[in-house]
Amino acid sequence: MWCSRTALRRLALRTAPLSLAGFRRDMSALPRVYVTRQIPPRGLQILRESGRVQFELWDSDDPVPRQELLKKVKGCDGLLCVLTEKIDAEVLDAAGPNLKVLSTMSVGFDHLSLDELKKRGIRVGYTPEVLTDAVAELTIALLLATSRRLIEATHEAKTGGWGTWRTLWLCGYELADSTVGILGLGRIGVAIAERLKPFKVKKFIYTDVAPRPELADAIQAEYVSMDELARQSDFLAVCCALTPETQGICNKNLFSKMKNTSIFINTSRGGVVNQEDLYEALSTGQIAGAGLDVTVPEPLPTNHPLFTLKNCVILPHIASASYTTRNAMSALAANNLLAGLRGEPMPKELQL
Repeated sequence: MWCSRTALRRLALRTAPLSLAGFRRDMSALPRVYVTRQIPPRGLQILRESGRVQFELWDSDDPVPRQELLKKVKGCDGLLCVLTEKIDAEVLDAAGPNLKVLSTMSVGFDHLSLDELKKRGIRVGYTPEVLTDAVAELTIALLLATSRRLIEATHEAKTGGWGTWRTLWLCGYELADSTVGILGLGRIGVAIAERLKPFKVKKFIYTDVAPRPELADAIQAEYVSMDELARQSDFLAVCCALTPETQGICNKNLFSKMKNTSIFINTSRGGVVNQEDLYEALSTGQIAGAGLDVTVPEPLPTNHPLFTLKNCVILPHIASASYTTRNAMSALAANNLLAGLRGEPMPKELQL
């Protein structure tokens, strides 16, 4: 139905747009958020479309400089970070008392000073579960690349080393009829075992701070001691979180008990491994090979001794690097932040 001109004028008066000054006042009343990295688009879209925050972004794929971070967090109500940012007392002091919510786009939280956050009553969101499949897939890929010497083989093919067929050239180790050990049985450890089953693995074993029958039953895994894990495993996958108790837990003591045909895989955190001890174990033939997606430091310097070893495959921390997973992580991080700022339960909150 057409409206009269008079009616249209009245409607226009009733629905007159908010003035620029009024809009700015409304925006200034919204919680302030700083995002420390150019996170995948889904998370940024959620923040923009929420209409509930005003946020500033360090618009780069590289880490925000420390001094810039300290400057930008001042007075913020929320902070969305990634694992490269060390959130400690210095950052929290710079942010001031307004900071109520921190959301990290990571499943690990060893970059956060949890005691400081708890002391200040700051809620913490993180992103577990959404990266389980991607990390499990990458762990299998790394295990196979290491045990079947794929990086060595590719190099030989490219550089003229591929000559006549030889009976034991570039031979590796099979998963069939093997024992796979898991250090730290959680969602990712279970997902790894589920993917390895079709390879005809004979036995799964694991160790943790305590038996986890509810998870172990799903993969028919046996709980063993740390020493037995080392002795029995043909393949040992590290899936534990980095805590004061697990710092450097994979050391000379562990490697000395492993078979000289065993393969060591770490896709958890670099800090759980004593890299000097690992180098010695690999270079002396104490163990057959290692595949690492995580190191200390990151990036690992190109002149590090581990890079000189043919039996050590090192990846640049890409376990969760799929488009699907990274977007899901950014979306969860954004939703955690928004829920926390509203005073509501977060989808995934770290209980401090």
